[in-house]
Amino acid sequence: MKKSKTPDLAVAEVGEDEILPEYDFSRAGPNKYAARYQKGSLTITLDPELTEVFPSSTDANEALRSLARLIRAQQKRCAKKVRSA
Repeated sequence: MKKSKTPDLAVAEVGEDEILPEYDFSRAGPNKYAARYQKGSLTITLDPELTEVFPSSTDANEALRSLARLIRAQQKRCAKKVRSA
């Protein structure tokens, strides 16, 4: 086996939050999905069988809002029963 003619370069100690020198982001573009992940938003992943029922985030959000209204109404009924007892 032949020895390589280039000497091995010592890797400098790199901090935990630093980018290694061999990573090149000079041609990277802006993240086109960044606006979707605004502060205060939450990203969830639906199971494949649910994506058939809810093909878009709008559909899923509408269903969740309807469910949330039902849950709140049920909680109010339960709270009234507890107070009157």
